[in-house]
Amino acid sequence: MSSYYPFCRSAALAAAAVAALVLLTPASVQPVRAQAAQQAALSGDGKSDANKTDANKTEPNKTEAAKSEAAKPADGQTTAAAPSGKAAAVDPAQPKSITTKALDKVKEVAKSAGDIFARVPCLPPKGGAKSMGSLPHVANKLASGQPVLIIAFGSSSTVGFGSTMPEYTYPNRLAAQLRRQYPGAEISVLNRGQGGEDAPEMMKRLQASVIDMKPDLVIWQVGTNAVLRNLDPSETAKLVEDGIARVQAAGADLVLVDPQYSPRVNERAESAGQMVRLLHRVAELRHVGIFPRFEVMRDWHEKQSIPIDTFVIPDGLHMNDWGYACFAQLLGDDIIKSVGQIKLGVNVPADVRTYRPM
Repeated sequence: MSSYYPFCRSAALAAAAVAALVLLTPASVQPVRAQAAQQAALSGDGKSDANKTDANKTEPNKTEAAKSEAAKPADGQTTAAAPSGKAAAVDPAQPKSITTKALDKVKEVAKSAGDIFARVPCLPPKGGAKSMGSLPHVANKLASGQPVLIIAFGSSSTVGFGSTMPEYTYPNRLAAQLRRQYPGAEISVLNRGQGGEDAPEMMKRLQASVIDMKPDLVIWQVGTNAVLRNLDPSETAKLVEDGIARVQAAGADLVLVDPQYSPRVNERAESAGQMVRLLHRVAELRHVGIFPRFEVMRDWHEKQSIPIDTFVIPDGLHMNDWGYACFAQLLGDDIIKSVGQIKLGVNVPADVRTYRPM
């Protein structure tokens, strides 16, 4: 009994140790291994998910980039509006289309015309006072509130050769000025210019182009082509005087405009000088107004030191936008002064005279 007991005790202790070892292994070692394996799996899944996420992010970026490249317009094109109705963004660095460039040019020209006198002022010549003559028909029409019809009759200077836009011809600029001066009046200015003509051709169409229209005022620009074509100034003056008589008989006021001061005209200085003198003499004899364009333009160059190319185009003959603008401005000022300080709806005397500050 005593010998058996120690053996049993030793066996019991050994069994307990084995049991403890067995219990220790599942409780600590196996879970640790399992946890390590789980972490490894999770780590692998995490990397896989991360890779999937990156792939998901990359693929849309590639797709969006492809769409973006496809949506870009070709050089020289503009983008159309987006399907949602919002305007698609336009890359300012892209080249402008031909249409856009044309529109920009028009805006640039318009702006340039708007501030044309800001760069080079339009000033009348200084000197003694000269009579513009009376414009009783225009004055009475304005005073009584009746429509006023003005016809610009002449050659290429009247047509506006050398201007960059129809709005910049002298008849259109004159119309705008008179409408600003008399905002309540109905004023029309018709352009009846024909390039290359002078008194012989103009007299042939005087009836149809001018008199039949029943104008209140005729502005007759004449003499330049006669000088260039070596026509006899005296014969031209006689034709002009006959034309003035016909216009006056039709009941219209009249203002003559003599040749322009320009290199091409100045090449025939003797003929040009004689033409200018004869036209002024005819105007005085027939009691009509005359705008001394030759002297006005010479004053620009010789006394105001304005370069020729500021008011004459490279052909050396026709005026440019500035030249037509200043010509129209000064002519309009003279017409307004000749009409006098009137109030619309108030009759004025038949003989209305003012004087040109020249």
